[in-house]
Amino acid sequence: MDSVGLANTVYRETAAELTLAAPLEGAHRIDFAVVGAGITGLSTALHLAEAGHQVAVLEAHEPGWGASGRNGGQLNPGLKYDPDDIVRQFGAALGTRMVEFGWSSTEFTLALIQRLGIDCDARQNGTLRAAPNAHAGRSINRTLEQSARWGMPVEALGPAAMAELTGTDRYGCGLLDRRGGDLNPLKYVRGLAHAVANAGGHIFPHSQALSLKRLGDGWDIRTGGGRVLASQVLIATNGYTGALWPGLAQSLVPVYSAIAATEPLPPALAAGILPGRQVAFETGRITVYYRIDSQGRLLMGGRGPMRPIHSPAPLDNLTGYARALWPQLSHVQWTHGWNGQVAITPDHHLHVHEPAPGLTACVGYNGRGVALATAMGKVLAEHMAGADRDQFPMPFSPIKPMRFHRFWPVGVQLAIVSGRVKDRLGF
Repeated sequence: MDSVGLANTVYRETAAELTLAAPLEGAHRIDFAVVGAGITGLSTALHLAEAGHQVAVLEAHEPGWGASGRNGGQLNPGLKYDPDDIVRQFGAALGTRMVEFGWSSTEFTLALIQRLGIDCDARQNGTLRAAPNAHAGRSINRTLEQSARWGMPVEALGPAAMAELTGTDRYGCGLLDRRGGDLNPLKYVRGLAHAVANAGGHIFPHSQALSLKRLGDGWDIRTGGGRVLASQVLIATNGYTGALWPGLAQSLVPVYSAIAATEPLPPALAAGILPGRQVAFETGRITVYYRIDSQGRLLMGGRGPMRPIHSPAPLDNLTGYARALWPQLSHVQWTHGWNGQVAITPDHHLHVHEPAPGLTACVGYNGRGVALATAMGKVLAEHMAGADRDQFPMPFSPIKPMRFHRFWPVGVQLAIVSGRVKDRLGF
């Protein structure tokens, strides 16, 4: 559990304060309990509450404290793999459901924001996927070919178009998916929390779930101040998964993703970087992602130290790369730097588990959690309420703890070094 939280993010400066309920005290009997008040947990709770169910959310800190409230703010359609690869792995029926679900998640999220009236600086200006080397270019061409076959609104971009849209001549090619966009993630999460409360759900902050045990035909969840007796439970803790359920934390790797933010840029300078206000990420083993936010700041994200950080000082790999892309940033001040843990799974798929009757876990967004987690909330709520499992748009899988999991920090550092070398060499 890192000690930084939301303190050093730019999002906290513009997000309205959230009126928090009191921590859990005493015993409560409820239909559904959700552990984790990130996007997955809140979206699930919202859709359960709107369907008339009693639901309580237990959060160790406050809503959005983890990656849900301090991520890059990008709304990117799709899953980690290309559509044809997903169908090959999971078969035509499930694979097609996964593709249709994953690539529609941004539209679902933006529609939900509009329906709820959440003020979170949401924009739908598109997602740019950029190729910094030949290997990445081949990957983008495969994506373009498959996207065309699946009838997706994705456009191929050559070097001139990429230079026009990004403001740098770094990229040999790229693609534009107009379904993408961005938002202020903390504003969004706090808006979801308000919506949950307005729908009759209960959110208990500073109420970490310390134990989870079967009790009759339901579940007994204990916190430091109380207990919840629930018929069904969802664990939605992602990169901050602890020891609540055996083996779950060992089935994923909590990797730190970092963001450095500039001061608000002068309008003339900001106009030369992503002038169409698309969001962008580089295709590669070690990706970099960036956008210009509604305040005119450049937010530059990617790998950083595998420990909590409190300022942009440790992120010279990101700030230096930004200056290489846009030399006009040489005198700009980098005012904020922060990071948080995202859950990476060995197969880079989202993992949905049902390790016991009435218990569901959903973890492992692999850095693609904003839109996908929002959409998952709806289908998880429907599933927990008794919908046909055969129509669920993601595979259910057993929990598989990783061997030598305790050495994950060393493994991550080696993978980052190896990935950077391969990306630099272009293979």
